[in-house]
Amino acid sequence: MFRKLLTLLSLLVVAAVFMAACGAPTPAAPATEEPAAEEPAAEEPTEEVMEEPMEEPMEEPAQEEGGGILARVQERGTLICGGRTDLAGFGSLDDDGNNVGFDIDLCRAVAAAVLGDANAIEIVPLTSADRGPVLQTAEVDLLSRNVTWTSSRDVQWGDFTTVMFYDGQGFMVSDASGITSTDDFADGISACVTSGTTTEQNLADYFRQRDIEFEPVIFEEAAAVYGAFQEGRCDVTTSDRSQLVSVRSGFDDPSAYTILDDIISKEPLTPAVPHGDTAWFDTVKLVMWSLINAEELGVTSANVEEMKNSENINVRRLLGVEGNYGYEELGLGADALANAIAAVGNYGEIYDRNLGPDAAVTLPRGLNELWTEGGLIYAPPVK
Repeated sequence: MFRKLLTLLSLLVVAAVFMAACGAPTPAAPATEEPAAEEPAAEEPTEEVMEEPMEEPMEEPAQEEGGGILARVQERGTLICGGRTDLAGFGSLDDDGNNVGFDIDLCRAVAAAVLGDANAIEIVPLTSADRGPVLQTAEVDLLSRNVTWTSSRDVQWGDFTTVMFYDGQGFMVSDASGITSTDDFADGISACVTSGTTTEQNLADYFRQRDIEFEPVIFEEAAAVYGAFQEGRCDVTTSDRSQLVSVRSGFDDPSAYTILDDIISKEPLTPAVPHGDTAWFDTVKLVMWSLINAEELGVTSANVEEMKNSENINVRRLLGVEGNYGYEELGLGADALANAIAAVGNYGEIYDRNLGPDAAVTLPRGLNELWTEGGLIYAPPVK
């Protein structure tokens, strides 16, 4: 018996020495159990941290119920639009000093829809280089100034609503230059162009692709570009073809200049709004779509009230007579789109007034015909 006790004591001593050598003291079991008992307490903060971010998105719909830019515009009583005053047909001053033009009418349509007054607008004249910064900082509520929609601008500048004018870049030359087509372009040719535009990049790409050395003559103001061109400081000038037609109409002798047939780019001109306000983005899109749908449905500035009695369900929805198709969610009255159409007319009326056969600047509609007439102008239905 005594021998057995000695053996048992020896084994216990060896075990104790082994555990001490491994850094685990004899009272290891209680030490191990204490953290295990505290583990549930450690998990509680983790659960709280996970709950907080899940509650944040719940606040977002508040903006879509009429907050943000729409609320500021309505409180201010004025829509601030980035535009221009120097391009006939799109944005210029009439004899009475009023801002008129295709782009200006798009601003007026939005003002009529959200404020009930198409004249409640403030036009902020912008250079081409100004457009991105004022949109990024939300200094304007709406940018409607010959703005080409590109992937980088969509990411960096703001939200582009819907294409309201399809254009393309071209070249204008003086007949005295002897240039009759782009086939005559050769090394050393000089081109006047506006800085901060897709035009400037397209020009460089065009000559690079054709391995032609050229000299860019760059100005920030469009007026300086065309002034230099008329003075003979460059061989050609380039911009959207619509702009070239407009500018040429103001030359002392328009017949002395030719716009070449070649089109070197796609220029979808699109009103844009600042990033981050989904409700305002949707509001401006809805107004643009209403102008296009109105022309398609035969609703004009002259017959809006009469058409409210139409049996055509699409007309009744457009004019807010039947159903609610986005108006209330955006904080608009049911007659918002009807007000816009009554104030500025449908898309075709806006186009003809500023660019049609009887306008100071005439541009055939071409791609800007309705899709039903072979063009590209198309809008989602109001339903």
